[in-house]
Amino acid sequence: MSTQTTIRDEASRPVHLTEGAGLERRTLTVPSLVFLIIAASAPLTVLAGGVPSTFAVTGLLGVPLGFLVLGAILALFAVGYGAMSARITNAGAFYAYVADGLGARQGIGASWLALVSYNAMQIGLYGIFGFVLSSFLEARLGLSVPWWAAALAGLVLVGLLGVSRVDLSAKVIAVLVSLEFLVVVVVDVVSLAVAPEGVSAQPLMPSEFFTYGIGAVLSFGIAAFMGFESAAIYSEETRDPARAVPRATFTAVAIISVFYAVSAWALAVGVGPGRVVAASRERGPDLVFVFLGEHGGVLLADMAQVLFITSLLAALIAFHNAVARYFFSLGRESVLPRWLGVVGARNHAPVAGSLTQSALAVLVVAVFAVAGQGSELGPLFPVLTLFTWLVNAGAFGLVFLLAVTSLAVIGHFRRDSGGHSAWVRWIAPALSAVGLGTVLVLVLANFDVLIGAEGPGLLALGLPALVLGVGAAGLVWGGVLRRRRPEVFAAAGSGRAAADPR
Repeated sequence: MSTQTTIRDEASRPVHLTEGAGLERRTLTVPSLVFLIIAASAPLTVLAGGVPSTFAVTGLLGVPLGFLVLGAILALFAVGYGAMSARITNAGAFYAYVADGLGARQGIGASWLALVSYNAMQIGLYGIFGFVLSSFLEARLGLSVPWWAAALAGLVLVGLLGVSRVDLSAKVIAVLVSLEFLVVVVVDVVSLAVAPEGVSAQPLMPSEFFTYGIGAVLSFGIAAFMGFESAAIYSEETRDPARAVPRATFTAVAIISVFYAVSAWALAVGVGPGRVVAASRERGPDLVFVFLGEHGGVLLADMAQVLFITSLLAALIAFHNAVARYFFSLGRESVLPRWLGVVGARNHAPVAGSLTQSALAVLVVAVFAVAGQGSELGPLFPVLTLFTWLVNAGAFGLVFLLAVTSLAVIGHFRRDSGGHSAWVRWIAPALSAVGLGTVLVLVLANFDVLIGAEGPGLLALGLPALVLGVGAAGLVWGGVLRRRRPEVFAAAGSGRAAADPR
């Protein structure tokens, strides 16, 4: 039997909640899932921020090949992941898969690691969102708005969508991502049309990639893919999840890897292979917008900057939805407090999880807002700290989870082959585990570079340790549940509520 209660959302409106009910069923289609996945990777943000940063830091032209190599590794991951998603439907994707393949205690540890990683990715984005929106309002409208106020404005909008029907978020994201793609395509076309040194294949040459610095290229590039695995998080809300989730995952990996590779190559050609590294070091994230202003006009550059802001907003919505569903899944099974499993009585949105994520974001943004007062970093404080630290820490945690989930796939199909070939059951998952493990080591080795630290100091070592420490705490909590609440432990990862001992 379900029970009902009432709380208030960010706009102080009453939201009727139901405990014991599930998420909205059969709402999302394959295209909706693809848009939600791609929104998390933020195409325009990657082109404007990630690509120039990678050129600048590594000094290598082979950035486009990095996206293709990472896409191949993640495609291997998607083979077993997609097959497993056809058999397990749970909003806590990593949690459920690891619990099934490696054991309940490991699954609970994975769930805590997923929560801290997704929260870090989502909340970290508020740092750059607030900075970019604040800078744009001052430059174009003469309005002086603190970065944290701009971030909180976005947070309210994201929170309102989080307590609404998931298809509303999907529709908003579909529009924003479509506009992002349009802008990136325009940048690509203009780049190839300008081509001051000719349309050169040099950035696509293996010799420009397989050299010293390849680890940094892969370390920077993997963050651009984070969120590709999120189709399984929406499996309970998807029409025909057994087919939709694998299709959406493969489609998203293919689109992201090829699109980013082509766009990185086009930008290098547009600026000039001989100048792109120096220009990236000089301009940074402004390179794309300066390039558009010079060759497409101020209006086009301004439109691109507006869509850069909406690109970040779409990513915030996508990661917020992922966190809310993890909270819901863990609350439903009483691994975390049961009230986190409460959903809206009318729209079946994971309202308690959504509001919890929003509250965490408000708290972290407030801490960084206070810490940034009078900082010597000036206006760039939220970008160089909140954004850089948290997003890279979150990406590290998610890569670790991907590697562990590859092993969980092998464990799952060892018990029941499900009629799948050896390629699906263990060869592709084993190759993906090796590939992702290699990327994980590279990320850790280059973490000081990723966060802009000078050498492997306390911060460069502490952030990954903190993320893994939360996962370790989840393992300990799993052991506590096994001893003290065996009925909860037995239901971990099952997608159903544990027997209530009261």
